[in-house]
Amino acid sequence: MKRNNLLVGVILLIWFVISFVTNILGPLMPIIIETYHLSLTLAAFLPFSFFLAYGIMSIPAGIIIEKLGEKKAMLIAFTLNLLGSLAFAIYPEYLVALASLFTIGIGMAMLQVIINPLMRTAGGEENFAFFSVLAQLVFGLASFVSPFAFSYLIGSFSASSESNALLSFLSGLAVNGLNWTILYWIFSFIFILIIATLLLIKIPTVQLKDDEKTGTKEVYFSLLKDKKVILFFFGIVAYVGTEQALANWMSEFLRTYHGVNPAEEGATTIAWFWGLMSLGCFLGLALLKIWDSKIILKTAVLLTILAVSFALFGEKEVSLYAFPISGFCISVMFSIIFSLALNSYKDHHGSFSGILCSGIFGGALVPFIIGFFGDFIGLRYAMMFLYITLGYILFLANYAKPLIANKTIAFKDIFKG
Repeated sequence: MKRNNLLVGVILLIWFVISFVTNILGPLMPIIIETYHLSLTLAAFLPFSFFLAYGIMSIPAGIIIEKLGEKKAMLIAFTLNLLGSLAFAIYPEYLVALASLFTIGIGMAMLQVIINPLMRTAGGEENFAFFSVLAQLVFGLASFVSPFAFSYLIGSFSASSESNALLSFLSGLAVNGLNWTILYWIFSFIFILIIATLLLIKIPTVQLKDDEKTGTKEVYFSLLKDKKVILFFFGIVAYVGTEQALANWMSEFLRTYHGVNPAEEGATTIAWFWGLMSLGCFLGLALLKIWDSKIILKTAVLLTILAVSFALFGEKEVSLYAFPISGFCISVMFSIIFSLALNSYKDHHGSFSGILCSGIFGGALVPFIIGFFGDFIGLRYAMMFLYITLGYILFLANYAKPLIANKTIAFKDIFKG
């Protein structure tokens, strides 16, 4: 079909919103802990609720989308996002937060399954690689911006907001003086606008390729009996768990051990974690042209272990730099693990992708494990659990024997005409 620039723009906006909403939880963690007087274990249930939804919905979402179509599925997803966000904005209680994050997580999981093939259709198959990288850039930009937006909002409400009509209006929406919960009113307004936009525009039916289609129960059961499938599934669990543990716990770690203000230096550190991760993705694209992906993955793991060690055991200034650098180091891991997995299997890539995406559940599991042990041995030593997840990824880099290796060019040939 002809390229639909309006729909491409809407999809990029959706990527921005997914990232912005998903990654605001990291800066919020210390404030939520303080507001509700939570233990680290209870705090860990917050990301657990959100990413549990990913683990549950990644495979069913593909089936739902094939039955209902992209437009209806997107409207359902954003309605779930809206309901979850409104529930917490109106009733900002801990238990409501758990249910809210789970509901939003279901919506986000559905959206991520929808918008990749939809981008291929809307932007044209010949432009898909370009728009995929652009979407990755937009996703990273939103992750980078969201902590700064959080800091600005908290700072604005700390000062007098009477002279600003918008801030005064938003402040009036806050329940029990919890100004930070206004973020969820803002998310609700954004979700309403996107739902209205989706109702007004035409969304084409996506013709899924064979490797994008969901398979039968028999296909899933046969895949789950394969040792390689299970090992790569846990590779995604390990990566997403590492990423989200760093993003969700770094601000609380910096507050606990270095007295860092979560709304200022803490939020800035998280922003640069995501910003450097985006930068690392682009460097990774270049490196994959000259090095084997397994070598890059091994190098990334070793550098991440080094960065995490400095972050956990260094002085304040060292830690403030080391946490963002760890984001740069892990940036290529997800895409390499995913590609090694698919390139190690000849058939049923759509079903295999659904199983791998269920591994995003690691974003629920690993932060929870760290929070649980953090209550007993302290957050610093609990975060050493990341050595286990990173060690597993290193094992996977050695284990993988892809049927198709990434195409590389000799370094000496790069500058040849």
